[in-house]
Amino acid sequence: MKYMIIAGEASGDLHGSHLVKELKKMDPEGIFRGWGGDLMQQAGVELMAHYRDMAFMGFIEVVAHMGMIRNMFRTARKELVLFRPDVLILIDYPGFNLRMARYAKEQGIRVCYYISPKVWAWKSSRVKKIKKYVDQMFVIFPFEEEYYKKYGYRVYFEGNPLIDSISHFEENVVSHGEFLKRNGLDSRPLIGIIPGSRIQEIKRNLPVMLEMTGHYPEFQFLVAGFPALDRDLYANMIGNRKVHLLFDQTREIMKFSRAAMVTSGTATLETALLKTPQVVCYRAHPLSYLMARMLVKIKHISLVNLIMQRTVVTELIQGDLNPERLKKELDLLLYDDGTIRRILYDYETLDSMLGEPGVSQRIAAGIILYAT
Repeated sequence: MKYMIIAGEASGDLHGSHLVKELKKMDPEGIFRGWGGDLMQQAGVELMAHYRDMAFMGFIEVVAHMGMIRNMFRTARKELVLFRPDVLILIDYPGFNLRMARYAKEQGIRVCYYISPKVWAWKSSRVKKIKKYVDQMFVIFPFEEEYYKKYGYRVYFEGNPLIDSISHFEENVVSHGEFLKRNGLDSRPLIGIIPGSRIQEIKRNLPVMLEMTGHYPEFQFLVAGFPALDRDLYANMIGNRKVHLLFDQTREIMKFSRAAMVTSGTATLETALLKTPQVVCYRAHPLSYLMARMLVKIKHISLVNLIMQRTVVTELIQGDLNPERLKKELDLLLYDDGTIRRILYDYETLDSMLGEPGVSQRIAAGIILYAT
């Protein structure tokens, strides 16, 4: 069969790559084209565009790049018609992908959506579009099945794909000692800085995270560099601070750190599954944040707290993300045994809610069953 797959950001590229690997096992002759990143390309997808040219964060940023987004949509439509896949697989990225779902249905092409738009947080009106244009929806959070049921639309929860990804990582990760040796680190414990994968979020969040480096000389600070971005982006902000910038080792940093400062996104859930206490950090463009406050209907922004439906990890958002407050929270994560025990206990509960290994395999099987 022919598969077209579209992912517009790093997490979608990760999940898409695992899905493609499972699809290829079940359909060795399958042909894959799409939009994504290095991981999807390595898995066997012929890339038409890279997500780094598509990953715009926030209302203001999207508006500013609207012309570019329109051009990309026109290109994607042309490729869809020329390639004529048996199924179009869309991964998150709703502003773009829901338009592609509609166009695909108009062309008589089957549509499977993997990782639901966050309609439970805002824009619940999108459920109508999903019911109309998406043939199968695979969700990754347990509460989403009940949410969609209210609208008379059946979705499928086969577990969260990070379960597979983290399990594979744990089986192949180097030892703590080898990690230190490989990166020229000494024996002091580690603090991880996970500033995100988008240029805008790195510029807004990394500087305040870096201000913590002068407070903890007994620790080593590791910045998780995103491989698709220029090293100078980080170097200009790091300056002369005593930190280690490591690329392509984000999960190792999460796993081996005593505590981590994490920009809100998929990384918060990864950090939790790797059992590292964290504080969630998030700054957006002021106008984007103001609009989000008016539109978003949820109490939490981190996936950890959203899934647990209560506060497990502290979220420092916008003005709350300041050096004084961040140091206070980091002190608790490093030195307060009660805080550490509570977080790790909640992480175990979270883990049990996300399903059993084999998630990507089960979703791949569902897509093939539907498309054949």
